[in-house]
Amino acid sequence: MPTIEDNLVSQKTRELCQVILDQPDVRAMRKSIETFMADDRARTQYETLMEKGQALHEKQHSGETLTQPEIEAFDKLRDEFIKNPVARGFLDAQDDMRKLQQSVTKLVSKTFELGRVPTESELEAEGCCGGGGGGCGCHH
Repeated sequence: MPTIEDNLVSQKTRELCQVILDQPDVRAMRKSIETFMADDRARTQYETLMEKGQALHEKQHSGETLTQPEIEAFDKLRDEFIKNPVARGFLDAQDDMRKLQQSVTKLVSKTFELGRVPTESELEAEGCCGGGGGGCGCHH
């Protein structure tokens, strides 16, 4: 049965989520992703690129050597995809969202670790496994 504290944490977390969504940069990221999702050509390019990349990865992982024509064909697909402004916007938005998510996760994780809200210098001083106390999850 949820307690009053659980309800408050849930409420404040939802408020945080809304604040994040209300940020102009986040709205722009969402717009870039929605534009990509509505663009059949860009999505097809992406799917083809991912399929070819996976096939090459599997071939290489099974011990086979990739041929120069295979590598060049993949590079050409990737270059064409990246030159598409809708695709480039999608990739940039994905990267920016990932960074934002990591930043929020890092702040919350560090808060649990310290038992208080960390200072900016405490957040900046640590990379993954960089500072004392760990907490990044990569080796712990």
